[in-house]
Amino acid sequence: MTTLSRLLLNAALGLATTLCVPTQAVAEACGAPATAIHAIQGSGPASPLVGQTVTVEGILTQDSRHKGGFGGFYLQQADAETDQNPATSEALFIYTRQAAGKPGQRLRLTGTVKEYHGLTELVDVGKLTACGEGKMPRPIEVSLPWSQPPESLENMRVRFAAPLTVIDHYNLALYGELTLAAEDQVIPTEYLAPGPAAVTQARNNHQHRVFLDDGLAVRNPDPVPWPPGGLDGRNTVRAGDTVSQLQGVLDFRFGQWRVQPDRQPVFKASNERPQPPGKPDDVDLRIVTLNLENYFNGNGQGAGFPTARGAESVAAFREQNQRLVAALTLPDPDILAVTELENDGYGPDSAVAELAARLGAEWRFVATPGDDGSDAIRSALLYRTDRATPVGEASRQPSEPMGRPPLAQMFQARHGDQVVRIVVTHLKSKSCRNASGKDSDQKDGQGCFNYRRSQATETMLDWLGSLPAPDTLAGTLITGDLNSYAQEDPVQVLYRQGFTSLVHHFHPCQQDHCPHHSYRYRGEKGSLDYALASASLLPHVIHAQAWNINADEPRALGYDQPPRIPVSGPWRSSDHNPVITDIRLPSP
Repeated sequence: MTTLSRLLLNAALGLATTLCVPTQAVAEACGAPATAIHAIQGSGPASPLVGQTVTVEGILTQDSRHKGGFGGFYLQQADAETDQNPATSEALFIYTRQAAGKPGQRLRLTGTVKEYHGLTELVDVGKLTACGEGKMPRPIEVSLPWSQPPESLENMRVRFAAPLTVIDHYNLALYGELTLAAEDQVIPTEYLAPGPAAVTQARNNHQHRVFLDDGLAVRNPDPVPWPPGGLDGRNTVRAGDTVSQLQGVLDFRFGQWRVQPDRQPVFKASNERPQPPGKPDDVDLRIVTLNLENYFNGNGQGAGFPTARGAESVAAFREQNQRLVAALTLPDPDILAVTELENDGYGPDSAVAELAARLGAEWRFVATPGDDGSDAIRSALLYRTDRATPVGEASRQPSEPMGRPPLAQMFQARHGDQVVRIVVTHLKSKSCRNASGKDSDQKDGQGCFNYRRSQATETMLDWLGSLPAPDTLAGTLITGDLNSYAQEDPVQVLYRQGFTSLVHHFHPCQQDHCPHHSYRYRGEKGSLDYALASASLLPHVIHAQAWNINADEPRALGYDQPPRIPVSGPWRSSDHNPVITDIRLPSP
């Protein structure tokens, strides 16, 4: 009996083998003893054999040695060779450019164990031997929330038993990926008070996700891989849509668990684009509130691009105009309350003058020259002259920490003498740039500058209290982008002063049901944009809602985003959804 034959027999009998067989012979002989992949993976977050040279044999399940791929392939232990221990993975990523092998074949190779940014792999691969056709390992059935720790399935074939929901597509065009979860996720401070419970829920949300990847390590894949057929202005994938029959290798890259599919998943438009909300016949004033996502019009004469914060070209600005006009006019509003408008005065070439002209001959804007603050952007009010009449002088808050003072104006509808004071404001964002002291992130779920937002809200209420209140004043509507979710401190300040968030009043937001959101950030949705009615105005509000035309649409469809996909209609006219408020005033 040869040395190699004795080695194989002992292995079959389960006997320890310490024979002096040349390493090269063992490495090349298909079926000879090899290190089990589950022994390399171990049951912990990192391999217990890091830095050691090992020989493995298994089935090539997915090949990523193609152009733009990850520079290797996935190797999984045959089903009959597993340890039946659900805590240990049975697969590895093999980092090599050697060309031998194809999916479904059994391969044998020697390499060095390495942990690469959390992914267990073999590198410095020696001779790679194809051992003939094998049987593809069966995919393990999994579900979200994770039915077992994903680390125990690293690099293995998996199949998700139930449809998953698209919750984020921020990097769809950039990296070809979508974020999926068992169901849509609501940002915790939308329904929980800031603090430990909200932080724990946010952590839980982020842990129970998986990315649908495109198997490429390239930026700006062309075509955009999802949805099937390629992303365009009509064939979109909205957050809230579902993906079923998802099967492939469970990979770990760039700090995220992701599926590299081995077959085309099935997409379903579970969150279809909504029609414009109908306007009731008995509405006296319909107010539409929208963050314009930086409406800058260059020099106002078709040049001056790129602008400081908005469109990069006149073509992009035309696209922005087309979408915004559709978004702002299709709901048939009487008054518009907008934020993120260029702060460049009120002349014929100003951004607000151009926006009014684009809306139509009936539209005018409220002007407060010299009082608009020092920031690059401002808030504004526009109105239809045939439906609403300004009453009294417009007023800007005398000072505001960000240089974006709120604007207040009373309006009267066509019939009757009652007026509504509309206040449009835009609070500081949650971005942590230049945040310090009380404005830094307090780790309670509210992000940075929460203290400043709260102080600005208190100051605004003090200012509003100083404004004249005629007998004909039905009440006050505070609207705009508060950059705060519904349970956060700035909104609570308004609640304590008797204001009611109208969208939440008509459509309460819960953890498992929150369709009337205005914004989506890193896979969680909630309300940053509000219409808040004073106690006296609340009985006159017929309805309020968010129109979901923007937040759930892919960023890749934005007017200023590569690959510059043309869109007809209001879709992705901004990154915020408009808020629509309907008011009926008492008859004279």
